[in-house]
Amino acid sequence: MRSELITDRHLARCAVIYVRQSSPHQVLTNQESLRLQYDLRRRALGRGWREEDVEVIDADLGLSGAAANHREGFKDLIARVTLGQVGVVLSSEVTRLTRNCSDYEWTPAARAQGHDLRSRAAHHSGAPHSGSPEQGSPR
Repeated sequence: MRSELITDRHLARCAVIYVRQSSPHQVLTNQESLRLQYDLRRRALGRGWREEDVEVIDADLGLSGAAANHREGFKDLIARVTLGQVGVVLSSEVTRLTRNCSDYEWTPAARAQGHDLRSRAAHHSGAPHSGSPEQGSPR
């Protein structure tokens, strides 16, 4: 079901699902978490994105979220958001994106360009959350 927060402008860009687990051990042993993260594709499709416009970034599996400098997937995500290529970022929780508040520096730039639509799996109302990371997980 499409939310009133999702505009045609959002749908004209891709939906990106960011998938990460903090260690190689978690990747092997926390299969349910991985399944739930990949399953965010259904959420994007249910909100109006076409299958071909839903992308998954999972290049950072097994890497800690403490810093972004070694996570190529996260850096790619930030670059694409900044360039206006992303209509929504979906993540199971804020800690999948980062555990470092300074890594949220891209958020004001995204807002200024009208790209600040985020969605998290933990938000059960069904409507994407738009707001600061402090208000909830980036979506």
